[in-house]
Amino acid sequence: IITLSDLECDYINARSCCSKLNKWVVPEVVGHAVVTVLMLISLHWFIFLLNLPVATWNIYRYIMVPSGNMGVFDPTEIHNRGLLKSHMKEAMIKLGFHLLCFFMYLYRLVSKVVPK
Repeated sequence: IITLSDLECDYINARSCCSKLNKWVVPEVVGHAVVTVLMLISLHWFIFLLNLPVATWNIYRYIMVPSGNMGVFDPTEIHNRGLLKSHMKEAMIKLGFHLLCFFMYLYRLVSKVVPK
């Protein structure tokens, strides 16, 4: 969010912004896929079903990068067609989702460890 905000305010150029963001795309896809599979294996159905659409979206977004682009974030296209605003909105939604998941995981951990 901060990197996209810096690009929006012209504090950094599009190429450096996109290179910073693109280096985190693959770890995000792999990490989210691993967490989703672990929830399936451990039979946490609600958390698995909550994570499945986000993991699917991350994989779809990574696979559908047009050939010739630098990655999911491309410096030549980020200012076109309102992509900057959509990337910013997506980042905010993901932040909210990860905050929700963090507190759900924390609650599950505490409820399993602390006896009633």
